[in-house]
Amino acid sequence: MTVITWTDDRVEQLKKLWEAGLSASQIAGELGNVTRNAVIGKVHRLGLSGRAKSPSSAAPRPRKARPAQHMMRVSRPVSRGNTALAHAFEVELEPDPIAYDNVVPMSQRLSLLELNEATCHWPVGDPSSPEFFFCGGKALGGLPYCAHHSRVAYQPAADRRRQPPKPVR
Repeated sequence: MTVITWTDDRVEQLKKLWEAGLSASQIAGELGNVTRNAVIGKVHRLGLSGRAKSPSSAAPRPRKARPAQHMMRVSRPVSRGNTALAHAFEVELEPDPIAYDNVVPMSQRLSLLELNEATCHWPVGDPSSPEFFFCGGKALGGLPYCAHHSRVAYQPAADRRRQPPKPVR
């Protein structure tokens, strides 16, 4: 493995390229035999923070508005024609997880010290708040969550593949 040291000439060239506004990747390409991360590290150690602003980066770009919720819940219809088939694919509809978290029975709520392998480890609320708790319901075998929180936490791979690609703008 060849170790490239930072010679005085390479450091001067790095400083000039950094002040010119080149990215760490571009500087690494110009210098050769050095990675982008090595350039970032050297810039940091040299304390080079000020850069010449290019006209395109001088004005902040407006950010795209994101939807409040990234996942959409779709209920599955339960078949009523064939009872054997309906029982095999019966889906228990549960309330919205946010609403569900607000109705976890007081007797079921647990603190961090009360959790064990048999209890649901789903956190509810802000950890810095005194009202913070864990679900505490009966955990599914081998999983840290109850049936409801497992459905929220784990999305089947087939469902992930069926999502349409996001439009590129």
